[in-house]
Formats: sequence, C-alpha cells, structure tokens
Amino acid sequence: MISPMVEIIGRQGGNAVSLSRTRKTPRGMNPTERFYKIDQMLHDRGVVSFQTLMDALEVSRATLKRDLAYLRDRLNAPIIHDREAGGYRFDIATKQPGGQYELPGLWFSAEEIHALLTMQHLLANLDTGGLLGPHIKPLLSRLTALIGVADNPAEEVVKRMRILTVGARQLHLDNFQVIGSALLRRKRLIIRYNARGNGETTEREISPQRLIHYRENWYLDAWCHLREELRSFAVDAIQRVELLESTPKDVAEKHLNEVLGSGYGIFAGKDVKWATLRFSPKRARWVAAERWHPKQEGRMLDDGSYELKVPYSNDPELLMDILKYGADCEVVGPEELRSKVFKEVQAILDKNNEPGFQ
Repeated sequence: MISPMVEIIGRQGGNAVSLSRTRKTPRGMNPTERFYKIDQMLHDRGVVSFQTLMDALEVSRATLKRDLAYLRDRLNAPIIHDREAGGYRFDIATKQPGGQYELPGLWFSAEEIHALLTMQHLLANLDTGGLLGPHIKPLLSRLTALIGVADNPAEEVVKRMRILTVGARQLHLDNFQVIGSALLRRKRLIIRYNARGNGETTEREISPQRLIHYRENWYLDAWCHLREELRSFAVDAIQRVELLESTPKDVAEKHLNEVLGSGYGIFAGKDVKWATLRFSPKRARWVAAERWHPKQEGRMLDDGSYELKVPYSNDPELLMDILKYGADCEVVGPEELRSKVFKEVQAILDKNNEPGFQ
C-alpha cells in the first residue's frame, strides 16, 4: 500500500503550480500526482466523468473513490457529482473569488507529519514566552487533519514527550514583536531597561542589530546611542519599547562578532582570553560531548581526563560553569581565572561555616 504523500501544490491565475518534487512509485502515479491530475482535469474540462478519471489515472474504482473523498473531506475541495452533466465538477458556489481554486498546501507522508508534529511540540514547550504559539496553531490543525483524527497523533506526541526548561525568564510578547519588527524593518527603538546587576532603570535610544537566543533566554544586540557603544540587552528586562521611524545605525557583522560574539556566552567582549580547563576521567566523556563555545578546542588526555580550551572576555558566566563541576574541574590557566575560582570556593566555604547559617 502506498502511503499518501504530500507536496505544496496550488493554482495561480488558472495555471497549476507544483513547488516540490513528487516521488515516483514502481507502478503508476503516487497519490500526490493523482490529486494534482484530478485538480487539473476538473479545471481544464469543467466536467469529467468517473470513467475518464479512472482511465487518465490508471486506478481502480475503489482508489478513485478514495481520492475524491480525500479531496472533499480532508482538503475541502468543492468537488460535486453533477448527474445531469454526467460527471464531476467544481461547485461554482463554493469556489474562491475570481474563479481560482487553490489546493491547501503541505502534503506529507504519515511519518513526515509525525515528525512535524513532534517538532511543533518541541517548539511549543521551548517557547516559554508564547512567541510562536499563535502562528503554529493553524499548522498544527492542518497536520492533525491530514494524518487523520482517529490516530490522535497530536495527543500521542504530548503524552509521550516531556520537555523541561530551566532558567527561562518570562518576557512580554508585545515587546518582543515590536523588537522583531524594528529589526526587520531597520528602525530605531526607545526602550526602558532595567539592569538587574545594579537595579538601575534607564531610558535609551538603540539601533537593534540582531536577536540572540541563548540558554533559554532572549538577548538583543544593539548600538546604544546613550552609551555610544554596542550593548547586549536581556529582552525580558526591557520594560517598555517604542518603535521610531528613524533609520538605525548599522554595525558590520564582523564588528558585532568581535565585540559581542568572540568571548564566552553573553559576557563577550573585545579583550578575549583563553581558559584551559581539565576535567576528571569521571566527567571527561560528558564534557567532551558538550559545546561550550563555537571556537572551543578539546582533547582526551592519556590519563583519561579531558582538556577543554574556550575563549572568554568577562568571566562571571564561565565561573558559574566551572563551579558546577566542583572538584571534577581544574583551571589550568590563566592564573587570574584560577585565582578567581579559588576565591569563590573559599567564599562559599566561609559562608557555609558562619554561625547560624542553614
């Protein structure tokens, strides 16, 4: 049995348009080709008899009936049987304005639809800010209809998968949409920004350059006209945003990467140093599979430990990642970073040894 395949097919100005490759089967047309052929014949001839469709498609009566039912019931094609005319035709009353009928897009095999439903579930769960939900919902409805209600694929995906996010902060959807619009339309913004480090709230004019999704949170790289330099803003810390019609200052991508993209994580900068870390054999296999930085260098050592080298500029985030491995991570260099790790560990010990500390 040939499973239904789906491609993006449509009509523009009465001409059939196919936007993806069909897959040939050893015998005859696959379902995608048959649906396209039925659509084409009904448009070209107006009324087509059942026998003519059978001959053109080279299929059995049962197969043609299934194809017509699928077009009508699943894809809402306005196909009716006209007894007086002696064949099938499109119902003029339900056709789209202008006499054009467009086959709904996205035909896939059952396996492809399940994969898409799985990706939709992944996005919905990772999208803690609710940014994609309104846009994905129509696609989910279409996919569910295509694969069949009886299989309950969407429900199975939800039941069989769990995605847990850690550290994601809530942001304002309206602010995010305005920021996205400013980026694509190349406009400036006025933002009210709360810097969590010192609690200071400032209002500033910025020229957005790019959005970054990093460790489950969104950051906006922008030229700050108040500070006259590139800055990275946590989108969830933007309390208010106003779109301006003025043209933004454009910063070359190379310069963006030099200032904000070379060092470790979101604490990047121009003054880049390299940290050399050595992980115990117990943790080596796990760390060897991790990606700390796009430019990282790593190698397994003879004693089973793992050496990792990563670039960094400011070190707070790198310190956090080092400390989470405890005694399984040794800072080989530079000495400045090694000293900071030692002081942080000592401060933790002192704090936990304070009288009354629980």
